[in-house]
Amino acid sequence: MHPRRLMLGLASAVLWLRPMPAATLDEATRRLARDIFQQLIEINTTDSVGSTTVAAQAMAQRLLDAGFSADDVKVLGPNDRKGNMVARLRGAAGAGRKPVLIIGHLDVVEARRSDWTTDPFQFVEKDGYFYGRGTGDDKAQAAIWIANLIRYKKEGFTPDRDIIVALTADEEGGGPYSGIAWLLKNKRELIDAEYCLNEGGWGEAVDGKRVANDVQVSEKYVIDFRLEVRNKGGHSSLPVPDNAIYHLANALGRIGQFGFPLKTNDVTKAYFQAMSSIESPSIRNDLAQVAAGSQDAMKRVAAASPAWNSTLRTTCVATQIEGGHARNALPQLAAANVNCRVLPDDSPEYVESTLKKVIADDQVAVKVAGEIQQAPPSPMRQDLLQTVSRITSQLWPGVQTVPMMVMGATDGVYTRRAGIPTYGVQGIFFDRNDIRFHGRDERVKVQSFYEGQTFLYELVKSLAGGR
Repeated sequence: MHPRRLMLGLASAVLWLRPMPAATLDEATRRLARDIFQQLIEINTTDSVGSTTVAAQAMAQRLLDAGFSADDVKVLGPNDRKGNMVARLRGAAGAGRKPVLIIGHLDVVEARRSDWTTDPFQFVEKDGYFYGRGTGDDKAQAAIWIANLIRYKKEGFTPDRDIIVALTADEEGGGPYSGIAWLLKNKRELIDAEYCLNEGGWGEAVDGKRVANDVQVSEKYVIDFRLEVRNKGGHSSLPVPDNAIYHLANALGRIGQFGFPLKTNDVTKAYFQAMSSIESPSIRNDLAQVAAGSQDAMKRVAAASPAWNSTLRTTCVATQIEGGHARNALPQLAAANVNCRVLPDDSPEYVESTLKKVIADDQVAVKVAGEIQQAPPSPMRQDLLQTVSRITSQLWPGVQTVPMMVMGATDGVYTRRAGIPTYGVQGIFFDRNDIRFHGRDERVKVQSFYEGQTFLYELVKSLAGGR
């Protein structure tokens, strides 16, 4: 599809970040979302010691207390630690429209207290931000889904189709029990839908200025490679050049210096074309040239932003390392995990063969670790994009809605593979140069959280129709 058609003629102005009207949310509505958010943050849902079941049960109880039937609220999963919650707000009888599915994940990436300035599993509000593991990825959206579902119920809203909320386990890849994959395989009837709303698209801000409200229609896929060097070892008093750690270090150094080719696809062309009309004047021409296919412009744009670099190419980076068995012994094993975020058009075979050529060392074994999940882009639904654009313009006049390919990966890969088109959209604005997902002192702006609550309330209500 041509990028200009993907843009749908949306507006291109940008306004300085300013508060939305105070009347958008009353205090009780804000308090409910905040309380749910705090509850989720303070339930440890890491793979190592946490439990998504505890979080799923807490959210289920919230809905039951709000008047949802036990038949419409389920907690289920493969074991007692990896529970998922599925809830349904019933639509009007006889409407005949398939449900809309809205999903979020309950699990979070590991976090060490010693690395953070706050306790990652305590909900802290300071300096205009909410801090805690999962504040950005993905407990803010999960909390908003639940708070808004309760609000619909209290208001007596009857949609023209069922609204299904699924909060799931193991999206982060820390464990083997992907909640959305388990539900699709074992309980498809509970979550089957016409399409799905998910994480993966967010509001972009730069230095306090709203730039765009992104809608994710495509995503990179993930390949983890295990690099492994084995050696006979020996006594450390008799060192030799043939050292497993040195082989591995050289291999990782070569990967660190290598860049996969820069290129665009239909979605990223549309993204850069749209951004060329709303970014700062100093970069606009380069962005337009990227959309037109200029390699020189791609190099400049990739150098200007890690996010743009990742949008333009497959990336591979070392994330974990192990080696040696004793302080006084030559290593018999040195190994590392290399995490690759792969453009949809690049095949696993191409990535693996390229890494082997870059490493250029037969003693370094390169093997795929785990399963590879790929999915096609979602179709560009004009009804959905026009609805996102309309609500975006109402809440943030002049801010453009932009289709994008997310640089990471989400549960959308499973729903898309299952034939449920999936769109990542949040309306929660993050500073492009201060994305802390998976990192230290993860946070979200307080104002952005409440704006996202309003945006998603209006979006789902509009898409679901009804009274």
